Amino acid sequence: MPWLKLLHIASLVVWCGSLLYLPALLSYTLQLRKDAGFAQGSPPMPRFFYISVATPAALIAIFSGTLLFILHGLVGGWLVLKLGAVVAMVVAHGAYGWLILRLELGIYKGVKTASILAFLVALAGILCVLWLVLAKPLDWS
Repeated sequence: MPWLKLLHIASLVVWCGSLLYLPALLSYTLQLRKDAGFAQGSPPMPRFFYISVATPAALIAIFSGTLLFILHGLVGGWLVLKLGAVVAMVVAHGAYGWLILRLELGIYKGVKTASILAFLVALAGILCVLWLVLAKPLDWS
């Protein structure tokens, strides 16, 4: 099953990169929308990136991680904590989707602040997952 682990790691790298890139993309789009005034043609890049890159990578990472857990029978306190960190990453992912919708609706208030908060949540989740996978504290197996 090394291919499954490779799929999981590769999709996780893409998803984590997406979570770190989306705030910059949202900030750039917010600035474009504010500068456009009345001529508000929404740049489609945030939605395209979110739907075509970030979300498929997230789904593949979660699905392949679940298969690894089931097939290898992984157990340990570190795994429970890792799943909590993944939940934080999923929350940040969902927040980015919500912020993209707000931008498309022309609601700019709080987008930058919420984007920074989502970035911090995503970064904390990513760093926590990385540490838990490498250190494996609370290894009950």
